[in-house]
Amino acid sequence: MPASFHLQPLLDLASTRTDEAARKLGELVAAERDLEQKLKLLEDYRHEYHERFVQAARDGLSPEAWRNYSAFIGKLDDAIGVQRKAVDQSRTRTAEGQQAWLAQRTKLKAFDTLSQRHQNEVARSEARQEQKRSDEHAARRGNEDN
Repeated sequence: MPASFHLQPLLDLASTRTDEAARKLGELVAAERDLEQKLKLLEDYRHEYHERFVQAARDGLSPEAWRNYSAFIGKLDDAIGVQRKAVDQSRTRTAEGQQAWLAQRTKLKAFDTLSQRHQNEVARSEARQEQKRSDEHAARRGNEDN
């Protein structure tokens, strides 16, 4: 029976952690995409609202309506600022998640390489033992024929 890979528990753990890091990275990427879409919606809405404001100003606005448009655009600008900050933070978290995944993948590759080396060594050892048995069998047959 071939010798088992004594680091197999660590290989399994590295595999599990790599899978978990990949899942988390996927969630971070999805959250970043969602935040970016919300930012784009806010920016698009602000642009449309500003265009309405410009058109209304051309048509003539009362001071009250002017203040209302300006105040609402100001609130949209504030919301866009908050959303941009959220997107930036999300990008940072995504980059950190990617680094964590890469680190886990590197560990997994290292353990996998060790496992492959172990398997190759076991195969070489088994081949040597088989060759030795074959040589011994041939030598006995040669002695029996004499």
